[in-house]
This record gives sequence, structure tokens and C-alpha cells, in this order.
Amino acid sequence: MSEPKAMQRLTGLMRKAVQDYEMLAPGDRVLVGVSGGKDSVALTVGLALLRQYIGFDYELQAVTLDPQFGRQPGDYSRLAQLMERYNIPYQVRRTDIGPVIFEERQEKNPCALCAKLRRGALHTAAQELGCNKVALGHHLDDAIETFYMNLWQEGRIGCFSPVTYLSRRDLTLIRPMLLATEAEVRAAVYEEELPIVKSLCPADGTTTRERTKDFVHERCRTDYAFRQKTLHALQESGIDGWRPLHTGRGSFKIPQQKGKAEENL
Repeated sequence: MSEPKAMQRLTGLMRKAVQDYEMLAPGDRVLVGVSGGKDSVALTVGLALLRQYIGFDYELQAVTLDPQFGRQPGDYSRLAQLMERYNIPYQVRRTDIGPVIFEERQEKNPCALCAKLRRGALHTAAQELGCNKVALGHHLDDAIETFYMNLWQEGRIGCFSPVTYLSRRDLTLIRPMLLATEAEVRAAVYEEELPIVKSLCPADGTTTRERTKDFVHERCRTDYAFRQKTLHALQESGIDGWRPLHTGRGSFKIPQQKGKAEENL
């Protein structure tokens, strides 16, 4: 299967992140949560392609957690076809996340609770399926937005880490697309004509993150180096896990430890 240029670039950036932050090791069994959005779909395909030339083997398991917004099950048949195309085992797990948040709890700010419930369900799925790592679809723009949201809303310097070890779950979270921009992810999805399942969440597009995203896009429009300057600040700031453990090519060191930062979730 030939790789279009955009997907080849995305996979190359994923390989660099995996090597720089020692995200994967031989024999890993990696769960990917596939919501159906462009980020999770691109991540899954990228990890499947990366196995061809990373130099060691690892297993993938894809899971979709259906929130059942409006108490209606989602249609993920196109995602099932995609997973079959790349020989990735795939499950759809129906949940009550949608009804709990919007009907039972009637949350005015639903995103935090939704993220917590999805996170817990994803970690449980990983344990039940025998996975030791969970791959998340955060890209560079997500990291930059999180950095500024923490600064503006909480007055602190912080961001999620490239690699996070959950001691209570004995799971390691990895973010292989961390060095790719949202535009690069979108280009790969478009060029490969990957299927996208639109979110039916009632709060979609109205969150604080969406407003921060608009700020980042506007800054990048007027300052081409804005993303790279923020990435450099993250790597040099001393924030847990952001300084690369390995740089350069050709001497990838297999990790001997479970993760960089502990997060007891």
C-alpha cells in the first residue's frame, strides 16, 4: 500500500515522537481509543503504518466508546471497515456517558465530566483487553492550547506529558502525534480519504478549548514560528516529561522503565 505524502509526513513525525520520548517497546500491546474524529482515526492508521519500519513489533487494539447521545447507538460501520483494512482488532463498546451527562446530571459544563468518564472507560477497556499502553490522539496544537488554557484559567505553567504512567492502573499513556500540527493531521486524513464519524455531542464546538483554538490559529496566521516557539518553551521549561529523552537518528534506545510521570487515575 503506497503512502501519500501527507500520511508519510505524519507517520514520520510520529516516529520521531516515539523515538524522542521512548513511547514504544517490543511486545507492547497498545489500545487506541477511536472516537471517529480525524485525530483518533489518523493516529490509528499512523500506528499501523509505523509498524512497517519502526524496527520492532507491537500489537494494536482499537476501541470505540459509544456515548449514545440522545440514547441512540452510533453507526461505526465505516470505522470497522477501516480497521479490517489495516488488520487491527476492533470493538465498539456502548456506554451511558451521553444520558448520564445531559439527561441525568444535566451538566452546564459537561466537558470535564465527559472526559473523566471516557478516560475511566478507556482505561478499563485497556486492562480487560490485556493492553499495557494507551495511545491518545493529541497533536501539537492540542498541547499549545492546553498550555495557554492552564496559564489563562488557572494561572499556572503546565501541560499534559508526552508519556504518563498511571500507577494505580499499571498503564502508560502515550501521545505519538505530539509533534504534528492539526493541519498536518487533517491533510493526512483528507489525502487518504479516511472515514470520519461526526460527533453528535450537544456541546460540540462551544467549549473553552474551541475559543483557545481560535486564538492559536490566529497567532499562527501572523507568526509562522509561534507553534515551534511554544514547543521549545515546553521542552525547556522543566514541565514533567517534555524534555526529549533521545534526539537524533539511528540510535533508538529501547526504554527500560514504565513511564515518566505518575498520574493516579
